Parts: sequence; C-alpha cells; structure tokens
Amino acid sequence: MKSGILAVVAACVIWGLSSIYYKQLSHVPSDEVLAHRTIWSLVFFAVVLSVQGRIGTVRAAFLPDNRWKVVIAALMISVNWFLFIWSISVGRATEASLGYYIFPLVAVVLGVIVFKERMARMQIAAVMIAALAVLILSSQLGHLPWISLTLALTFGLYGVTKKRLELGPVVSVTAEVVMLVPFAIVWLLYLVSTSSSHFTQSAGTTILLVLSGPLTATPLILFSYASKRVALGTMGIIQYLNPTLQFLVATLLFREPFGSGQFMAFVLIWIALAVFTLSGLRQENARRKASAAASAPSQI
Repeated sequence: MKSGILAVVAACVIWGLSSIYYKQLSHVPSDEVLAHRTIWSLVFFAVVLSVQGRIGTVRAAFLPDNRWKVVIAALMISVNWFLFIWSISVGRATEASLGYYIFPLVAVVLGVIVFKERMARMQIAAVMIAALAVLILSSQLGHLPWISLTLALTFGLYGVTKKRLELGPVVSVTAEVVMLVPFAIVWLLYLVSTSSSHFTQSAGTTILLVLSGPLTATPLILFSYASKRVALGTMGIIQYLNPTLQFLVATLLFREPFGSGQFMAFVLIWIALAVFTLSGLRQENARRKASAAASAPSQI
C-alpha cells in the first residue's frame, strides 16, 4: 500500500511538473516535439517490455477486436499530447491545468452517455457547478475555454476507449505509439529534408527531445503499478496533485495572467471537485459495507 501511494504521488508530480520541461522546448515547433515524444516513447516502452519478457503481448493489440480501439486511443492521446505541448509553448498553461481539473467531471458524463452509468445527486451538482465555471470563464475570455475543454474531452474519450480494451496500460500505450510512429518518422524526415529540424542543432535540445520518451513512459508505469495496490478513492484524490502543480507552475513560475474571472472559475471548479470527491468516497464506502455484509457468515 505504501509503495503504491508513493508511486502514484511520483507519477502525478512528474505529470504536474512536466510543463517546466516542455517550456524549455518552446523554441521547437509543437508538432516536432510531439513526433520525437512519440518515437522515443516507443523506444523506452520497447526496452521495458523486452526486459520484462512481455514484448510479444503487444501483438494482441492488433487483433481484429482491438485494432480500431487502439487507433481511436492513439488519435485521442496524440491530440491531447500535442495540445498540452502547444499550450505550454504559447503561454496558456493555466488553461491546460484547468482541462485536467475538469477531466474527472467530463469522465463521469461520458460514463453516463457511453456506459449508461447513473450519476449520484452530488455528482450532478458537481457537473452543474463546473458548467457554471466554464460559462464564467467563457465570459471573461470572450470565447469558450477550448483548450481546457479539448484536453478534458480527448483524455476522457481516451479513457473510455481504454476501458473497452482488455490490455494492460503499458502494453496498450506501446501499441498506440506503434500506430503513431510511422507518421512521426515521415514528418521528421520532411523536416530534415527542408532543413527545418531542430534535432542535433544543439546538444541541449537534442537531449531534451530524446528524454521526452522516458518522461512520458515513466509516470505511466508508476501509475500502472499503483493502480493495482491503492484504493480507487485514494487514487482519485491524489490525482488532483497533477493539475494543481500545473496550475501553480503556470501562475507562480511562468507568471501567466490570472484575472478575477479566472479566479472565480477555478474556485468553482475546486468546489465541484470537492463535491465530486466526497460523493465518490461515500459511494466507495457504501460498496465496502455492502461487500462486507455479503461476505459475512450468516447467523442463525
């Protein structure tokens, strides 16, 4: 249990501080960073699975029942990765952090739409509060916070697709980047042919681009390890560490503007998440009690 909590905290800290890393690559176009992130992620995952003797399990992802699910997952995660990298490079990291705050609420709504799940009253209240926050932020920005909404929606749809895949998280992500790597290679070759590539132009940039693979893979492996050892409710609460760190980095380190409208929207999102988390903890506690009652020996 303790090792699992340490693993999920480490994963969320890496995710939450990754914006600092990608800020150092702001001089590189986001599409080029994404291409390198994809290729070096595959290299890292391939090494990990080879060491574990599980490289052959990736073939299951390309069976007819899984193939199109992997394609959709690859599309969703690539859009998510690109938009996150781009938002950091153009000084909109605050909006990106809001997207990952909104994600749990979007996931609940998708669960209702796709899996016909029922929402508790407190969850409905949380979603309505979040919707109000989006309206306030839209009024303040003059448009919908499309970065936040797209990040939340693509990650939510990615989660829905992964739920339908009977594959481990590391194996499925490896298959996803396998799908994306041919496009990444073609794009990088084009950049080389037009003398637009930033790879090898400087040692620092080259190292940062290569290390984007381990930066992507390591927290996922840690999170996968933790998910088997830590209660779902605990995982859910700790995961808020990721967008919180993103938010603090954006406002305190990057010094991005943060007006009263944004402040009000974030406060409402934090309230919505508190209500949502409390509802989740109550549901988990009720399930535990029901499970304990069902497993207890009957008394005559």
